[in-house]
Amino acid sequence: MRAFVNHIVQELNQETDFNAGVVIVKPTKRGDYQELREQDGLFSVQLEGLENGQFVQKLEIVDCVQNVIHPYTQWAAYLELAKNPEIRFIISNTTEAGIKFNAEDSLSDTPPHEFPAKLTLWLFERFKQFQGALDKGCILLPCELIEANGDTLKSVILQYADHWKIDTDFHKWVNESCTFYNTLVDRIVSGYPKDKIKTIELELGFEDQLAVSGELYLNWLIEGPEILKKEFPFEQTDLNIKLVEDLDPHRNLKVRVLNGAHTAMVPVGYLIGHRLVKEIMGDETATQFISDLLQEEVSTTVPFSKVEVDKFIADVLDRFRNPALEHQLLSIALNSSTKFCTRLLPTLKDYLIENSTLPKRIVLAFAALIRFYKGTDLEGRTIPLKDNQVILKAFSEAWTAFEEKPSYSALTKQILGDTTIWQEDLNQLNGLTELTATYLENMEQNGLPSLLVELLNNQPIKSDSL
Repeated sequence: MRAFVNHIVQELNQETDFNAGVVIVKPTKRGDYQELREQDGLFSVQLEGLENGQFVQKLEIVDCVQNVIHPYTQWAAYLELAKNPEIRFIISNTTEAGIKFNAEDSLSDTPPHEFPAKLTLWLFERFKQFQGALDKGCILLPCELIEANGDTLKSVILQYADHWKIDTDFHKWVNESCTFYNTLVDRIVSGYPKDKIKTIELELGFEDQLAVSGELYLNWLIEGPEILKKEFPFEQTDLNIKLVEDLDPHRNLKVRVLNGAHTAMVPVGYLIGHRLVKEIMGDETATQFISDLLQEEVSTTVPFSKVEVDKFIADVLDRFRNPALEHQLLSIALNSSTKFCTRLLPTLKDYLIENSTLPKRIVLAFAALIRFYKGTDLEGRTIPLKDNQVILKAFSEAWTAFEEKPSYSALTKQILGDTTIWQEDLNQLNGLTELTATYLENMEQNGLPSLLVELLNNQPIKSDSL
């Protein structure tokens, strides 16, 4: 968000009369953004990539962040924000796992666990403070990579309001005063540029613990009416932000290709020893695997012409090859199980329907994901997994049972059938259990690199025990 939304606000402030400040609210309990407080909200953004055929680097200081609130330790301060009449925009990015309802969240929690529950209480506080004034509603621009993210966020907020039996006038205020836009964001952000930080700090003239690197490319699509431009003057800049009538086909293309490739490459790349995206792109076999996955499996399931899809895939692969991006696989790996459900599983299902066979590369990535969630790589080194504790527990229990009684078939059936992970029983997908188990066994017995080569050469892959 710092190299995307905060940077966009900075650009708008510099090039238009937007003149906005930002308050950052941390949605999770872990960490408190202390470094950001110590730097008074200041940090630098270095953007790198190709522009008109030339490699370009841009270093900018972002100074629009005015405050940082951690609701787990500053709940009163968080609610106090709701009383600020000048707050107009609420922008979120809590990953695919963030926008959901939890019946255990209570109206009296300080704070409740889920992000929409926290936001519902904040909006209710604002509703009460301004006695339901229609001009004190907010524009909400969620950036989570889920379908209809704005509509979904609104629906969950109203679900909490019903669950907590909040005054029906609040429902009316949310519906009439608050505007929820469906959006789609696209910029690869690699994080802290540890290998370049000395050069960056030399140019800045000061130490920056929060420097962040990303690619030059930026795209933000917002589904909504032209009226948004009156308050959000992005058209007065050269920022690649656009209003569209229907976000679905654009979202489908981006999520299935770019984000799908990311989710596929993380477990595969990590298990064969890579730690950065550009390392994978320097590995001929791994690169060909990702390219084939996109061109032969994903491309047939998106509603665009072959020429358009091929061009988008080529651009995505070029972006992955950006030598300046230090994009850590582990940073992409956050909540990978949920990401698989939104980024690759729909493609797998569509491909199966259209071709009456499974997309073998996506299934291999799926098997690698299951192996990744064992928590150790193929050499036995620990993988620092980051996901919902319920999901981590489910994987851990399945792998523990496997260690006690090794059976790739039983392991796969248990994991694919766990609805706490996938929200459905994936054993119901024809042939998925058997092929996934076969890949898992071959991965352990023969190594993932040889399995990739066999797949690339269209060699039959068999299991000794299945």
